[in-house]
Amino acid sequence: MHYSDTWQLIVNTATTVLTFLAVFLIQNSQNRDGAAMQAKLDEIIRALDKARVEFVGIEHLTDAQIARIREALEADIKDEDNKQKTAAPSVERLLARY
Repeated sequence: MHYSDTWQLIVNTATTVLTFLAVFLIQNSQNRDGAAMQAKLDEIIRALDKARVEFVGIEHLTDAQIARIREALEADIKDEDNKQKTAAPSVERLLARY
């Protein structure tokens, strides 16, 4: 098998282009999926009576702003003993069933 350097260059270039296109298509699909998921979550927030509608659209904030919101929410759910309230007990009960 005596392939020329030109043939090897063509194959490598084609492989690189195809890889780039595959990454682009996968990322585009993930972006659409994420946008659809966000729209569904926004609808759930809007539909629930006790939900805070201020959370609709927070995906457009900066990472720092979202981190501050997460920290505030985590601080908000701490009980009087400063222990974090979590779903761990209910998750443990669910896992114990199986």
